[in-house]
Amino acid sequence: MALTLYYHPLSSYCMKALIALYENETPFTPQLVKLMDPAERAEFVKIWPIGKFPVLKDGDWIVPESSIIIEYLDQKYPGKTRFIPADPDAARQMRMRDRFFDLYVMEHMVKIVGDRLRPEGKHDPFGVEEARNRLATALAMSDEAMAGKSFAFGDGFTMADCAAVPALFYAAKVVADFASAYPNVAGYLDRQLKRPSVARTLREAEPYMEMFPKG
Repeated sequence: MALTLYYHPLSSYCMKALIALYENETPFTPQLVKLMDPAERAEFVKIWPIGKFPVLKDGDWIVPESSIIIEYLDQKYPGKTRFIPADPDAARQMRMRDRFFDLYVMEHMVKIVGDRLRPEGKHDPFGVEEARNRLATALAMSDEAMAGKSFAFGDGFTMADCAAVPALFYAAKVVADFASAYPNVAGYLDRQLKRPSVARTLREAEPYMEMFPKG
């Protein structure tokens, strides 16, 4: 086995892949990439020209995108936690939840936070307002779906949880009334933060949290 993960600890999608790796204690070599460093970025795009992480390298195989990485690990390096249900119908429903948290929670959060990094005169207040409204809708749907449930899908930890935890962790940082407005989601997140794979991932990200732009 010669797995290498190209990543940055602050990236939500890298957190998603890391949680899966740590969940099954899958051996790998972490390769931190600072995309703002021209030399490091140049080396990284030689591996994956798109220039986005995470990217998993397994010998000659290059595996990009967090969901694809987790599916690859589940197939090639299975462990005690299986991230994809064996039943095709359950697997499809789980993948829908995985995409839901990536596309309707995380992507809107990224829009809000990314706007804070724009230079003066380049902000997009309309786009941010639209992202906040859509994020609120997604969180309300999640709060209703998670009532009385321990996991994002089914009765165990899956790829949907690997997606949900980073998305909700960062959403809590940009939504002022997160805990009171979405108590089921907040309770779910609090429980998952105690999970060893999640706690390790966030502990490793902590030294970089000062880079997270405040609102």
